[in-house]
Amino acid sequence: MTDDKKSTGLRKGLTAYGDAEFSLFLRTAFIKAMGYSDDALARPIVGIANTYSGYNACHQTVPSLVEAVRRGVQQAGGLAIDFPTISLHESFAYPTSMLYRNLMAMDTEEMLGAQPMDAVVLIGGCDKTVPAQLMAAASAKVPALVVVTGPMMTGSHRGERLGACTDCRRFWGRYRGGEIDAEEIEEVSGRLAPTAGTCMVMGTASTMACMTEALGMMLPGGACIPAVQADRLRHAEASGARAVAMAAEKLTPERIMTPKAFTNALRVLLAIGGSTNGLIHMTAVAGRLGIEIDLEALDAMSRKTPVLVDLKPSGQHYMEDLERAGGLVAVLRELGPLLHLDCLTVTGRTLGEEIAAARPAWPQAVVRPMADPITAEGGIAVLRGNLAPGGAIIKQSGTSGELLRHEGRAVVFDSLEDLANRIDDPELEVTSDDVLVLRNAGPRGAPGMPEAGYIPIPRKLARQGLRDMVRISDARMSGTAFGTIVLHICPEAALGGPLSKVRTGDRIRLDVPARRLELLVEDAELARRAPVLPAEAPATRGYKNLHVEHVLQADQGCDLDFLTQRPYTAKAPV
Repeated sequence: MTDDKKSTGLRKGLTAYGDAEFSLFLRTAFIKAMGYSDDALARPIVGIANTYSGYNACHQTVPSLVEAVRRGVQQAGGLAIDFPTISLHESFAYPTSMLYRNLMAMDTEEMLGAQPMDAVVLIGGCDKTVPAQLMAAASAKVPALVVVTGPMMTGSHRGERLGACTDCRRFWGRYRGGEIDAEEIEEVSGRLAPTAGTCMVMGTASTMACMTEALGMMLPGGACIPAVQADRLRHAEASGARAVAMAAEKLTPERIMTPKAFTNALRVLLAIGGSTNGLIHMTAVAGRLGIEIDLEALDAMSRKTPVLVDLKPSGQHYMEDLERAGGLVAVLRELGPLLHLDCLTVTGRTLGEEIAAARPAWPQAVVRPMADPITAEGGIAVLRGNLAPGGAIIKQSGTSGELLRHEGRAVVFDSLEDLANRIDDPELEVTSDDVLVLRNAGPRGAPGMPEAGYIPIPRKLARQGLRDMVRISDARMSGTAFGTIVLHICPEAALGGPLSKVRTGDRIRLDVPARRLELLVEDAELARRAPVLPAEAPATRGYKNLHVEHVLQADQGCDLDFLTQRPYTAKAPV
């Protein structure tokens, strides 16, 4: 038997009993209890990462996707074996699903290495699952490709088209402002998510799906197909078949996820007006391969990359409209001159070859031509200044244009609890010109860096009709959110960064065109101030303790330090 045969199929990663042939005998005996024949067990094994959970509505269709992938694997001559991993839903994980992204990545990576498989199909969807799976794939180096659950279809409310969760926030803002009553907001809650699937706007799930396709880790056309459409199952079936071929070709993720490929994914992030979370997640994936995401180079790229996709929250349409417009390839075709078209994809062909082979373009209004963009610059801008020496970001495509240059008085909240207790206090001294500041909500301080950066407009201002004001924090923000909101301030307050020394009444200047965020306080005064750190003691047991001890900052993707590949060996964008 050849050495190659000894490291494939059931012989791969034999349990260590000190007798390899006995290990294989025992494994074969137990797997035969599942009803497999000798013929089936002699085939290449394709694992299917099953992330179904009763807590995860975004993954409701995963069982049918597993069966479709299985069908494709079997048709191509392989043996499909599904296995469970952690499943994360943004709305059901306390205190935030981001706290557990790295745990899911660890779970998935370890199962890819511990169980015999020659390739794997990773089924993800809700925000943190796809990043976790890509991180795992980068580290495990098993041939892998991604299938996403896909976006929901839109709903309607009194004749108005609705979609989670940009419209969730819009209607909740109207409710807080007294424009609609409790009965109507309850009615809206039943209309926002009418089918299985992920948020149908350009939130984090849709952003990660598009970035994954652009990265080359998904079969072409897979990013935008709605969860409940038949094409979603056909795409899963094709992915299963392709996984068998990838096993034979030994087409591993590090051959696909190169600095040029990450550059393509980041270019797409900017052009689709994608979620700011996409930057953190792709930074973490790249970091697993020793690739550093250069924020200055990203910002330079943003200045030359227009937003082309007219989708909420940066535009007006929804993911099903993008699919009808041709899917992500319509965006890639427009971006062609700015992309690295020679990048290898999971098909074994290059990105340029896949774009050329795609269906020809047709007239549509969702993806704009380069000559007529939604905005002239990319969706995300990188800010620097004495308040964010390690950088901060803003989703400029989702802001109020008049606030991109603004100076105001700081109104400071020291924690998530402080924010919840005081934001709607009628006695809170706040005006529309002020800058709301939230601290100790970062990777370590919260812990987990929750999506609290979308600080609510104080109720008394909301009832006056105010819909936006400048807000800054070391937290994240949902990709479905909008507003003039500065995020990911580095270093975070919990590490004693400048944010920890801001006091209510200080002046803060935001200048997005100049890429500056400044605290207008003398250096000597700042040096005299004591930092305001988290009031609660850090975790002392379990995974939370591991996270607090080892989590990196936002500019490094918030991965755990011991899971990354350091020192860096390359940079992106290139």
